[in-house]
Amino acid sequence: MFSASQEELCALNKEPVKYGELVVLGYNGSLPNGDRGRRKSRFALYRRSRASGVKPSSVHVISTPQTSKAISSKGHHSISYTLSRTQTVIVEYIHDRDTDMFQVGRSTESPIDFVVTDTISGYQNNDETQITQSTISRFACRIVCDRNPPYTARIFAAGFDSSKNIFLGEKAAKWKNPDGHMDGLTTNGVLVMHPKGGFTEESKPGVWREISVCGDVYTLRETRSAQHRGKLVENETNVLQDGSLIDLCGATLLWRTADGLLRSPTQKHIEALRQEINAARPQCPVGFNTLAFPSMTRKDVVKKKDVEEKQPWAYLSCGHVHGYHNWGHRSDAEVNERECPMCRTVGRYVPLWLGCEAGFYVDAGPPTHAFTPCGHVCSEKTAKYWAQIPLPHGTHAFHAACPFCATQLTGDNCVKLIFQGPID
Repeated sequence: MFSASQEELCALNKEPVKYGELVVLGYNGSLPNGDRGRRKSRFALYRRSRASGVKPSSVHVISTPQTSKAISSKGHHSISYTLSRTQTVIVEYIHDRDTDMFQVGRSTESPIDFVVTDTISGYQNNDETQITQSTISRFACRIVCDRNPPYTARIFAAGFDSSKNIFLGEKAAKWKNPDGHMDGLTTNGVLVMHPKGGFTEESKPGVWREISVCGDVYTLRETRSAQHRGKLVENETNVLQDGSLIDLCGATLLWRTADGLLRSPTQKHIEALRQEINAARPQCPVGFNTLAFPSMTRKDVVKKKDVEEKQPWAYLSCGHVHGYHNWGHRSDAEVNERECPMCRTVGRYVPLWLGCEAGFYVDAGPPTHAFTPCGHVCSEKTAKYWAQIPLPHGTHAFHAACPFCATQLTGDNCVKLIFQGPID
């Protein structure tokens, strides 16, 4: 599982080279209503049969809208920087045979390879829960991958629309750099965080930065959509590494390199761990009934009483695992506040759900820890890794969240589970 490089495997199996995968935080293996077409919880980037990348070419300074329109409609990719009503700078892009370009955004138009919508925390994303006004850009960002080893992936703010254009209007933050080339930021920005030490159990969170349209790195603006850019960070680049996080102001994506995924547990490995726990027949210490982690999503579990009865529940203040019971309430105001019959600790009492999205795991350890307050279970090192990661929330807030459901973490962020029986 953790040996050959993806390049060797692709050559052996005659498969296309995989650059990496984007995984949307807040989903436990698939979207609540199922993955459909370009809208799904994870997206694999493969080397295309023909290069799809573009690179900057000629620059035009235009004073009339007619000329601007003529250049933009020539069939080439272009970025337009509107400086005033009488002046626009247009940068034309030409085909780059050495790179592939992938675009991410809210739009369902054909230039978008991966359609992303706002993530609703707490796994409440269903037909009844609708975002009134999305903050994700229709053409949010583009990822450009080198077609040759080591297949470096770079991220840029904004994506080309159906007319192959990117428009930065008068109100958008834009400027001319000392070397003369134009650059700018999108309305709500594209933020990136590279973990220190890669995506491993020893990694520490990096610093959140903003990526410009041309791929330069800046400190964050005062607020998400402020007119003034942050400071240029000259010693950092827009190169994605295993575990890099990309925030689109409404959804956060995790970048996993192909080689990183080869070193990570797979869906089959997590399923084997689930079966191993269930085979140990953990028991409720009070009711003495056997507990079992279900293999299906929460939505399906609710419909099946036999599975519900075996569902493990836990007191998140102490970690004791029980079967479901409806006694022990200590407060009418807080329905989930219960007193643990084992240690008398009072706290939230929630069902436990196995974290099934393998891309979020930093190791292949057994599922021994649960996030608080949602109850998603994963390995100790994975839980502790995500418990320390500050994720953007709103226009200027940051907080740790469960990667499997996007619920904001509380208390100690995660707790060690105490099972009754031989699995300890």
